Amino acid sequence: MNFLRSLVFNFFTYVGIAIACIVSLPTLLLPRKKFLSKISYFLGYYLIFLTKYVLGTQIEFVGMDKIPKDKKFFIASAHQSMLETFLYNFLIPDCTFVIKKELLSIPLYGLYLKKLEYIAINRGKTTKDNVSSFGQIFDRIQKSNRTLIIFPQGTRVHPEEQPMLKKGASRIYQGLNISCIPVKLNTGSVWPRNSFYKYPGKIVFEFKDSIEPGLDSATFTKELERKIYN
Repeated sequence: MNFLRSLVFNFFTYVGIAIACIVSLPTLLLPRKKFLSKISYFLGYYLIFLTKYVLGTQIEFVGMDKIPKDKKFFIASAHQSMLETFLYNFLIPDCTFVIKKELLSIPLYGLYLKKLEYIAINRGKTTKDNVSSFGQIFDRIQKSNRTLIIFPQGTRVHPEEQPMLKKGASRIYQGLNISCIPVKLNTGSVWPRNSFYKYPGKIVFEFKDSIEPGLDSATFTKELERKIYN
């Protein structure tokens, strides 16, 4: 039964994403905010629909009221599956991400990432280009109304894993000097990393109390770990 459920879910997930990418190809020539951001929003809704009605999994968003409405902030989220990358586009329309630079080389998909103006860096490498990338992050976010979303673990992890957070998270926190909203989640219990199988259950996105600007790097990192792991 679970094999069939996973097969159907995977089929409609990847076929749906592929169709959306192909159908929306002409939008690559049009303004990002008017078209591609709306397509990203639709894909987030589409994944919620499949998760609920194919997997039989409920998705709950806790603490959404903690998201500031009158000031800038960025989100530092746990990362366990591909699901959250789509759902954040549904929850936070026209958001932007810091992504691995190699994602830009994926045929077709990479074109959309470029058009969506996500910020690509070489993960795990301290290079001149990466240093300038942080300046690019600060400049873009300070000049726009887009909400930045980062995954400080650096990659998808299993639910039971609690790796040390990447140093880039604290650099972004100190460079932007705005509130950070940590998010704890358990998507990996339903959509495990690198697994064909998906499982029914309950997914919870828990938005924690903000971490306000002004902390040193070590204190911020410790507080962020506490909030996304506990």
